[in-house]
Amino acid sequence: MLSNYQFLETIQTSFKEFINCKTSRSTAKLKPLHGAIAQDIATRLGDEYKIWAQGYETDKEIKINGRYIDKKVDITIVNKQTGKPITGIAVKFVMQNYSQNSNNYFENMLGETANIRTTNCPYFQIFIILDKLPYYEEKGKIKRWEKFTECNIHKYCKLAEDNIEHFMHTPNKTLIYVIHVLPDISEKTKTKDEYMNYYNKHKKDICIEETEKEYKELKKEGNIIFNDYKSFMDKIYHTIKSL
Repeated sequence: MLSNYQFLETIQTSFKEFINCKTSRSTAKLKPLHGAIAQDIATRLGDEYKIWAQGYETDKEIKINGRYIDKKVDITIVNKQTGKPITGIAVKFVMQNYSQNSNNYFENMLGETANIRTTNCPYFQIFIILDKLPYYEEKGKIKRWEKFTECNIHKYCKLAEDNIEHFMHTPNKTLIYVIHVLPDISEKTKTKDEYMNYYNKHKKDICIEETEKEYKELKKEGNIIFNDYKSFMDKIYHTIKSL
């Protein structure tokens, strides 16, 4: 089973794949991450369940029936006896242009969660983000450096207070992982090419750590788990076993 440290190593592998591909849109960066999580779930749950995800076994996502639309989910757990999906996990890893898409990320998360949870299928979310990330203009020019701040997590804090039995748009649990990439890159870096070239040059030295920022509001009990993969996976395990 993956520890928090091993989960950070998996994120590190994913980040290196992102540097190799030079685009956040490639599925290559997702496979190490999704595959490792899927393997971990399979190890925890045992042979009664089939796990579907990119980077694991058949390297394939499958659809979960939604109330409104059927949706392919990043990681799906299927009960082998019934052949039906019983739990879904969505994974988002944000590496650039966060403020431009912040509300869209959040609204999409709420919508896809409601679509699936209203069919009595538990749904979980993993949201990973760099604590400092570039914001690109057209043609790859870095307009500014963004930081994931207390202001950014306010909406997640509200989500943490929701009663999941009453609000179907709220994931059963959400894991927020805020990470820092070493070696640090100078904020004088001007373009996407310079950013990629820097980390390609230092690829052997790349290290992913948990951010030093505390985000004290996220420490409260609720639906949000902050920088604790193991605790999050324990919640998924107990939810599935209680079905």
